[in-house]
Amino acid sequence: MENEIIYRLKIALEENIEVALVTIISVLGSTPRKPGAKMLVFPDGTIVGTIGGGCGEAEARREALNVIASRASKVHYLNMTADIAQDEGMVCGGIMGLFIDYLSSYNSEEQFNLYKAYLSLLEDGRHNPILVTVIEASEESLIGNKLLIKNDGEVSGELGSEGLNRVAKESGKMCGKRCQPLLISLDSNLEPCEISVSKPSFRLLLEPQTTIVQLLILGAGHIALPLATMAKIVGYEITVVDDRPAFANSVRFNMADTVICNDFEQALNSITINPQTFVVIVTRGHRYDKVCLKKVIHQPAAYIGMIGSRKRVKALKAELEDEGVTAELLQNLYSPIGLKIGAETPEEIAVSILSELIKVQRELDQTLK
Repeated sequence: MENEIIYRLKIALEENIEVALVTIISVLGSTPRKPGAKMLVFPDGTIVGTIGGGCGEAEARREALNVIASRASKVHYLNMTADIAQDEGMVCGGIMGLFIDYLSSYNSEEQFNLYKAYLSLLEDGRHNPILVTVIEASEESLIGNKLLIKNDGEVSGELGSEGLNRVAKESGKMCGKRCQPLLISLDSNLEPCEISVSKPSFRLLLEPQTTIVQLLILGAGHIALPLATMAKIVGYEITVVDDRPAFANSVRFNMADTVICNDFEQALNSITINPQTFVVIVTRGHRYDKVCLKKVIHQPAAYIGMIGSRKRVKALKAELEDEGVTAELLQNLYSPIGLKIGAETPEEIAVSILSELIKVQRELDQTLK
């Protein structure tokens, strides 16, 4: 969830303002935003955030106002067929599934307090909470019920039955590294079912802390520049770290969200690495690679990759094992980095690295599907 939405949502709940939070839960075909994108709608029609703009967003806003008026959350499918989209100058023609969540003090006190606690965890940024919401149910009174799973395993909230709580807890433990929301469809016996085959009795939405892949590039040399450029196009949030001002600067890396010019160890002390973080180590030498790897290998990153020959990487792993880093942890390292495509130039190597990042991300996002 974007920081601005978190901030405005917290204020709205504190001031007892009714709001509707629109979340993209699924996409089919060409759509302007991906699952997880959000838009906050206020009773006066003001919006914060975007699900893509144009005619589709206008329809979502109208539906959100209806949700506020009825005080009832719901799923809505936004059909942005090509002929309608062209009228608004849009270049999309897909279908977006939206969950429009009614949020206010009119929710039960327990659910209201749980959601405020969830926003505080998101604001803190270190806890990687997973929010589970009932978005469809044969018993309409259950829609909107929430359960919060913290990274230490603590669970709070109530979905409406012990069975639903159990499914949510089991699923939540296994999808902490996902970078997309997870939809679970269940039949009347709470068994997984295909929505295309039969109408589910329940549908749960599981949301990781962030749906934006965070790419941390350690080293700002010749590979880092094309990697950051291409990764930004794909949609990653980019942080680049190097200790050389001539390399680590916002002019050279104008596409990056954050550029840090500092000693690698000191910089890493100030960076939060969570299960949606992908770390790429491409520093200028063995000494710096070792500093970076030793700092990040204990972190819950989705991916840690390091450039270098097999001989060089093997020697570095041996050094770290001698210093107390376990072989089990070091097995999590992707090295040689990148998919084997015969890459030679810095640009080609960047393509191979980005390809591997996408492959790992897709594998994580397929968890429990």
